[in-house]
Amino acid sequence: MRTRRIRRARAAALAVPLALLLPSCSAGADREADGGPSPSRSAVTETTAGPASEELRNIASASAEAEESAAFSPPDPSPGPEAVRDAFAGLQATLNDSCDTPGNCEYLLNRVVDELERLDAAMKADSKGPGHFTEPIEWIAAMRERIGEDRSYEHLESHQDLIFGTRGRINVWMQDHPDDYR
Repeated sequence: MRTRRIRRARAAALAVPLALLLPSCSAGADREADGGPSPSRSAVTETTAGPASEELRNIASASAEAEESAAFSPPDPSPGPEAVRDAFAGLQATLNDSCDTPGNCEYLLNRVVDELERLDAAMKADSKGPGHFTEPIEWIAAMRERIGEDRSYEHLESHQDLIFGTRGRINVWMQDHPDDYR
């Protein structure tokens, strides 16, 4: 709502100066539309320095006030927790990748761990409650406990079977619960 008012105020602030310029632009340089001589520059300035000029200042002032109030308005609330289906889609996107390529393996292991963490958070925040997702949440917690805080490639590589095994178990579990990801 506030954004519309700001846009309208800006549009009005731009429209008035254009409207003031159009009569002088539409006719010839020294002739008005009715064929008579055009007024001198000083006459045009005198005409526009009155009420229209004051209206322009009022519009500019209103526009500045609107921008200032928008600058101090609170930010929009965050969209909330991620949906389980979206987090699961991220995990599924890793299913066809493997550690066959050495450069890809480090990225993949970190990504799968990140995707499992995202899914864990989404399941805990889901409206069905964490009780609905008891097994997957436990599997992720067990993996997290065994891996610990060390996210180095060497450490994750030593837990590669655990990471991919957790991903596989959760994928099978989710396939048996299609209402959670469709």
